[in-house]
Amino acid sequence: MTQTTGLDYWLKRFTDSDLPALASVVNDLQQLAADDDTSVKQLADVLLHDAALTSHVLKVANSIYYNPMQESIRTISRAIVLLGFANVRSICLSTSLVDALLQQRPHQQLLELLARAFHAAVQARNIASYLMARDQEEVFIAALLYHLGELAFWSCAGDAADRLVTLQSAPGADADACVRQVLGVSFAQLSQGLAKAWNLGENVVLAHAGGTRKEPQVQAIVLGVQISDQSLTGWDHPAMEKHLQEFAQLAGITAQEALEQVLQSAEEAVRVVATFGDERLAGLIPATDPEQIARQQQQRKACLLQPDLTVLQSCLQDMGMLANKQVGVDVLLQTLLRGLHQGAGLERVMVAVLAEGQSCFRVRQAVGEGFAHKLLDWRLPVDNPAQRHLFSYVLRDREVLWMGVPATSSLLDLVTQPMLQYLEKGMFFIAPVMAGSRPVGVLYADSRLSGRALLNEQFVAFKRFVQLVNRALDKMTAR
Repeated sequence: MTQTTGLDYWLKRFTDSDLPALASVVNDLQQLAADDDTSVKQLADVLLHDAALTSHVLKVANSIYYNPMQESIRTISRAIVLLGFANVRSICLSTSLVDALLQQRPHQQLLELLARAFHAAVQARNIASYLMARDQEEVFIAALLYHLGELAFWSCAGDAADRLVTLQSAPGADADACVRQVLGVSFAQLSQGLAKAWNLGENVVLAHAGGTRKEPQVQAIVLGVQISDQSLTGWDHPAMEKHLQEFAQLAGITAQEALEQVLQSAEEAVRVVATFGDERLAGLIPATDPEQIARQQQQRKACLLQPDLTVLQSCLQDMGMLANKQVGVDVLLQTLLRGLHQGAGLERVMVAVLAEGQSCFRVRQAVGEGFAHKLLDWRLPVDNPAQRHLFSYVLRDREVLWMGVPATSSLLDLVTQPMLQYLEKGMFFIAPVMAGSRPVGVLYADSRLSGRALLNEQFVAFKRFVQLVNRALDKMTAR
């Protein structure tokens, strides 16, 4: 039977589509950029092979954004002289990307992702201007192509794209897990595969190494992508503050100056995507006007996960019945997580169990946007006298805790750096999971995605579910 998932399958699928024309243009332009002796004529020759592309590049070159003095540009050679080699190369690549991806009726997901790609590219280029004396356009292109695998998927995956939309729209669905279910590979792996297969350049490949790379161009690319992605949750989101602080530290400016630069870059990105001829993209970049930001914040709040008392009551009843049935532990845990996530409205929930001879905690199940994928390789060793931590403390003392409130402030030292690296700062609930007197693991829950404060009603529900899961595990163990 022919394989229908996995990296090799999707790379071949994209090769058999209309995307190779884009790959060819990108490859030619990347090779020219790598050659220090490249002439104006060589770049012009690459573009003149495609009359439609030449026409589109000249139209963009004559736009207010790229040519504010409105000097008439009628030839590619003239465009290169007036705008510069790097600018014309990025115009050509951007134009090719838009034309190749949007030639058919595009998914809304494709439009949103393409807007994010241009936003990231502008943010990255402007960040790079603080860190590097040259090659900002190289950074622009690498950030633009950062999510190429996902862009290609939404452009030409057909029925598979429709199937992914259906899976991801289900209540409580883990977006990353759905992607792996449909594709057999993550979008990040797909982007890396295309970057290597299409020879997209070292910056695109290195950017996916993320925080392990210290080159200024890679730092600018990754930070630009992060700011673009995070802007969808709000300019005032706690995670955005973290990115702004990183930008300020790299650039040697204040946090306020970093915010002003980032907002200006967002406004510039709107002008850039409008220049490339698709007004739909401009409306998908987060607004920077205070009144528009306020409206967007209200819209986001309306879309936030809300408690559902019907689901809550149903899961509480199911937990009681499952204790008396011959079911597996995973079914019990799925009901537990569904009750806390969809029922109590807790955005991220996980059960971490003792593993490897009870020497460490590993995640057994987790729900919340991207949470399970983020914790895929997470491993927290059981504490020792030299470094105690909260997971072992809770399991040892059998306490149900609401961290982040005054009553538990004395325990903050037990929230160690290995925990913060994956769970981040903020309020959370944590409780021991027991099978009778035998320790099993811990139950954890927070609302870190939106940054909302946890509620007393949620803590009451959390404690009730802890009682039920421990009682059920005790009965299962006894049987």
